Amino acid sequence: MNDYIEERALELAKYIISSRTTVRDAGKIFGVSKSTVHKDMTERLPRINRVVALQVRDVLDINSAEKAVRGGRALQALRRRVQ
Repeated sequence: MNDYIEERALELAKYIISSRTTVRDAGKIFGVSKSTVHKDMTERLPRINRVVALQVRDVLDINSAEKAVRGGRALQALRRRVQ
């Protein structure tokens, strides 16, 4: 793996852990796609640093659980505007 990819993965991980942000928001900050962030966090990071990967996984799991709630609220707001 290229050094810059490892460095990017570690920097993304630090950012996600410290800010508790989503994959999409982290991608915007670092100028990469959400797919790249996801691949870095789920495939590359565990090979680089297992402990940090587990910390990131905790944040991603929380964000994933909250995604359904955020989606439900957005749908409710949309329905209110349509009525």
